[in-house]
Amino acid sequence: MNRSEIFYDGFWHNNTIFAQLLGMCPLLGVTTSAENGFWMGAATMLVLLGSNLVVSLVRDLIPKNVRIPAYITIIAAFVTVVGMAMNAWMHEMYLVLGLFIPLIVVNCAILGRAEAFASKNSVSDSVVDALAVSAGFTFALVVLGGVRELFGQGELFGFVVFGESYPDVLMFILPPGAFIALGFILAGVNLINRKLKARAAAAPVVASEALEAQT
Repeated sequence: MNRSEIFYDGFWHNNTIFAQLLGMCPLLGVTTSAENGFWMGAATMLVLLGSNLVVSLVRDLIPKNVRIPAYITIIAAFVTVVGMAMNAWMHEMYLVLGLFIPLIVVNCAILGRAEAFASKNSVSDSVVDALAVSAGFTFALVVLGGVRELFGQGELFGFVVFGESYPDVLMFILPPGAFIALGFILAGVNLINRKLKARAAAAPVVASEALEAQT
């Protein structure tokens, strides 16, 4: 795959949330607002970039029988750095995200990219893959957080959208609302994917008809 295909695959086609349903713990736990989802995604992006980069650099030096513990150690090191940085410079957000920052260590999406991609590809391709996967993950967090914040409080990124008279819908802020909102979002994503597949299937037919018309 070229790099554009790598990015499309990581961001949309094999999106961590929308396609693989991985990393559900932070998705459902912190997405009470779009801002929380964004910063959780940003923290995950930094960890994934760092871990993919290091794993790709040292992939030939790590014995196969200890590769998983080595990958977890590398990921844990970056999670520690990101957690300490957020605690120092974004203390309020650090408190909001709480336990979910250390849990990035056991996010199967990050370990999966280290094992499935970074350990088998070049540094540049691994960085592109990390950017794509983490951007797709952040996108999913922001979308779900935005939907819950919008319908739960009538706001988006803290800005009032539906007016001051909008009654708070507590269901969307609570965990059951996360499952309901995610279900509707996944239905929308599946509909988009079906339309994309239908368009891709129709493209060769249209091209052949145009060619026949010219001849």
